[in-house]
Amino acid sequence: MISRGFNRLVGVLPLPSLRVQVIIAWLVLISQAGICVTGSIVRVTSSGLGCPTWPQCFPGSFTPTPHEAVPGIHQAVEFGNRMLSLLVVVTAILIVLAVTRAGRRTEVKVYAWLMPASTVVQAVVGGITVKTGLVWWTVSIHMLLSLAMVWLSVMLLEKVREPDDGTYVALVPAPLRWLTALSALAMAGTAIAGTMVTGAGPHAGDQNVDKPVPRLRVEIVTLVHLHADLLIAYLSLLVALGFALWAVHASARIRTRLYVVIVIVIAQAAVGIAQYALHVPSQLVVLHVLGATACVAATAALWVSLRPRLESPHVQGTPSAEQTLREQTLA
Repeated sequence: MISRGFNRLVGVLPLPSLRVQVIIAWLVLISQAGICVTGSIVRVTSSGLGCPTWPQCFPGSFTPTPHEAVPGIHQAVEFGNRMLSLLVVVTAILIVLAVTRAGRRTEVKVYAWLMPASTVVQAVVGGITVKTGLVWWTVSIHMLLSLAMVWLSVMLLEKVREPDDGTYVALVPAPLRWLTALSALAMAGTAIAGTMVTGAGPHAGDQNVDKPVPRLRVEIVTLVHLHADLLIAYLSLLVALGFALWAVHASARIRTRLYVVIVIVIAQAAVGIAQYALHVPSQLVVLHVLGATACVAATAALWVSLRPRLESPHVQGTPSAEQTLREQTLA
């Protein structure tokens, strides 16, 4: 009943072209990546409690209010981050409306609906983070969920681009897809360890002396070594994957996506080393979060390129997209 009413309501909207759907999917990805970066700015400027209540900014007001205990700059930074959250919500709604109106396949609709659903989850976690006074593990979960949403956004973008009447084609052997999945798992472990380093580090998100933010009570050097070891494992798996893709003559598109991931990871390592040597300056923290977001997006793009959905042949005797790509891969 609700589904029928929703479809009837969406049916009065203009029919979006594939180009429009792709543009909206790009906006979803950009907004999700952007919220990761602005979240790091909130942390390094100690603006995590610039709006001390949730969903309101101050009791009785959804906007910043002059308050002697909360500097105006902290209010502006945190409120700006919340405003970007509205853009995340708007793009999530738009992609659902677009793919539903276009009558896309179920898989595309599922990925589209994951955007508003995960945004609601993030909003709840964000509220818990504020209510608990920025306890390190709530901030960690908040960040990891944001990175997961970046992954889903890339998957959504790729699925929107694919033809609905196509078929999935494995362009590399199954063991190489498992190796790619293992590298993604190493990436996830690196990200988790990174949030733990932040939880024990100097950027607590708030500088209230009377009520200090609870921190992770683990020696930060130990966490840094764990983070670095996982990054080395991640990079090693990517290098191994590169040799394997070269051995099976993978397509230039797949190899290019892998090279992009490797370059980003190496840049991330360089930023991490500089952070440690310079005692974690705030500017490098933001850059490191941007790099982590790029790692997730690039790895997701690599993963989906290994088994894309290709257009099915409609003309008798014409080589299918699957045959053509297989020939290119093995050439």
